Amino acid sequence: MTNTQTIRSREQRTAGFLLLPALLLLLFVFGYPIGRAFWLSLFTKNLATKLQPVFSGLDNYVRMAGDGRFWQTFGTTIVFTVTSVVLELLLGLLIALVLNHRFFGRGVLRTIAILPWALPTALIGLAWAWIFNDQFGVANDLLQRLGLIKTGINWLGEPMLALIAVIFADIWKTTPFNSILLLASLQSISPDLYEAHAIDGANAWQSFRQITLPLLVPQILIATLFRFAQSFGIFDLIAVMTGGGPGGATEVVSLYIYSTVMRYLDFGYGATLVVCTFTLLVVAVAIASFLLSKSRQETSG
Repeated sequence: MTNTQTIRSREQRTAGFLLLPALLLLLFVFGYPIGRAFWLSLFTKNLATKLQPVFSGLDNYVRMAGDGRFWQTFGTTIVFTVTSVVLELLLGLLIALVLNHRFFGRGVLRTIAILPWALPTALIGLAWAWIFNDQFGVANDLLQRLGLIKTGINWLGEPMLALIAVIFADIWKTTPFNSILLLASLQSISPDLYEAHAIDGANAWQSFRQITLPLLVPQILIATLFRFAQSFGIFDLIAVMTGGGPGGATEVVSLYIYSTVMRYLDFGYGATLVVCTFTLLVVAVAIASFLLSKSRQETSG
């Protein structure tokens, strides 16, 4: 074994030793709760005594497969997540491109742009519930003043409108996260690349498509990963604004799990929903990580 290989092997052992406490902490913080949830998912309520659960194996998973309410909430969660994440990325990229240019008051505008992300989500939910109030809300008042509507719209009382309202509130709340993340990446791109590209005769759109966008792909994937996980597990915003209504139109998986565990005290079935939701998130993270590593290899190559 050469000296280089010996040094590399020693560095790898040292790195593994230094990472061991963090890995143990992650195992305790994430591994134990999920393992505990999987164990609880193998039990069902004892309807006779309502005290001691009964070991039932995979019965809860069979129940979940035929649970129409779960699949409805799952579909609502997918619609909410995909719509909000896509629109947040597009708007965040647009805002980042604007804030990347030099103009008077840019620092103040950057500070203001991050404020929605910094505010508590429950407070934001209360504010938007008031804005979309059908009688006294600002949204209806503004639309009436502009002559777009004659009577107030029951935003939070109609299934489709209520879903649009919570998506709009989430986009307003979390778009600044994407904009700041993408802005940091934009500032790391050397201006020399754009100057050389302009000398070759490229216009602004070609520079964006051939330089900016490819270099932003890793950050876009990271932002998508974060926002997918957060949107898929959304709870507080919808709980405050609609409580899952009207008629379950805005009920997402997290609200259904909360209702199953806290209202019906069905811990076994609630744990089953948690395990399945966690599994879906792990699959999504694995796919995003694969795409991220692939994009980095293509960029470095």
